[in-house]
Amino acid sequence: MRFAHLAAGLILACLPSLATAFEIEEERRFAAGDEAVELRILSTADLAVFAPVVEAFRTRRPEIAVHYRTVSSAVLYEVIRGGTAEADIAISSAMDLQTKLANDGFARRYRSSLTDALPGWATWRNQLFAFTQEPAVLIAAPAAFEGLEMPGNRQELIALLRDNAERFRGRVGTYDPRESGLGYLFATQDARQSEAFWRMAEVMGSLDAQLYGSSGDMIRDVESGRLALAYNVLGSYVGLGPGVEVVELADYTHVMLRTALIPANAQRPALAGEFVDFLISPAAREVIADRTGLPPLDTDDLLRNPAFRPIRLGPGLMVFLDQLKRRSFLSAWVSAVVQP
Repeated sequence: MRFAHLAAGLILACLPSLATAFEIEEERRFAAGDEAVELRILSTADLAVFAPVVEAFRTRRPEIAVHYRTVSSAVLYEVIRGGTAEADIAISSAMDLQTKLANDGFARRYRSSLTDALPGWATWRNQLFAFTQEPAVLIAAPAAFEGLEMPGNRQELIALLRDNAERFRGRVGTYDPRESGLGYLFATQDARQSEAFWRMAEVMGSLDAQLYGSSGDMIRDVESGRLALAYNVLGSYVGLGPGVEVVELADYTHVMLRTALIPANAQRPALAGEFVDFLISPAAREVIADRTGLPPLDTDDLLRNPAFRPIRLGPGLMVFLDQLKRRSFLSAWVSAVVQP
């Protein structure tokens, strides 16, 4: 699974034009005969993860071919905005960029009884539709905490790191928001949620925090024992091995929503709407839960976990895409974490 995302702000200002070509990471055509109608999906989700969902859709509509291409969130944003993607569905974990596309007129509206049934936090303007809820968690190597209690919230985490600096020096990992769009999203949401974020950033910086561009690399380094803990890892990527413990911090746990939109220039919008309906249907939720490893939308699960805070779709996500705000935020983050 590909975990890294390029920084969202750089996408808006610095990406070269992709008018004629763009980098495709994976590609597969789920065939249904040479003359079949084809649904084209552009996605940031790895083919191995998402193939069961496509296959389940084709079980219902075997006469439909599906052309599935995997790209980075940066590329997806740019080519949908540029109208060069030739896609009927765009799927991404970059909630801020998806919101920007919808806000700027690059997504069609779609409405059905199934989309109307989505909770308000999981859809926006009948243009964005969430179908997974993936928490950002703390992961830890239990062996590194011998004689210590696992922190249950951010205040306890800050105190634990301060009181045991030599044990954790160089063994704390987190996203580098300068490189990771998802890391930038989580960091800015943290800063909006609690002042404890900046105190924690300073403590991590004083301990020579290791910075990463992906959840996958952090998970591997905790599993290997190189890291004692990693902060803001996507819980949906963490396996069930004995070397890693998942901690959902009780003060709050951000929940990222993976979303689908129908591009404004989709050639088969009706078929795309049918796929959106399938994605959010009970049948697809079962496939997502059982065969992809991703947590599907589940309001009951959120009610059982009052600390879970879904990152709401909407214009608030675009605040930190502003270049001045981005530079200011990253300057403060560098001062706190990248200490001389």
